[in-house]
Amino acid sequence: MKDEARQQIYAAIHSVPMGRLCSYGKIAELAGQPGKARYVGRLLSQLPKDTRLPWFRIVNSQGKISFPHDSNSYQRQLSHLIEESSAEESGRLHWRQCRWPE
Repeated sequence: MKDEARQQIYAAIHSVPMGRLCSYGKIAELAGQPGKARYVGRLLSQLPKDTRLPWFRIVNSQGKISFPHDSNSYQRQLSHLIEESSAEESGRLHWRQCRWPE
């Protein structure tokens, strides 16, 4: 079951379009794992650095990056989101405009 759930979550993350944002909870829901937002976060934290999965499009339910502001991980995620025009240099994410699915 765990491996199947993991694959469903990875598929849901993969389905988030470029330039869009999705919450951990919504990914869990889309993967048929409602209430498993923390599990989604745990899986994302275990991804290899060179993953091609668009992990950076997944944010918390307030539309914010979950990493501490002064961390390298925060800057890395923010850079990806700026590249896709779903965030600003200031760190503000375009949650309302870029939320997926609508």
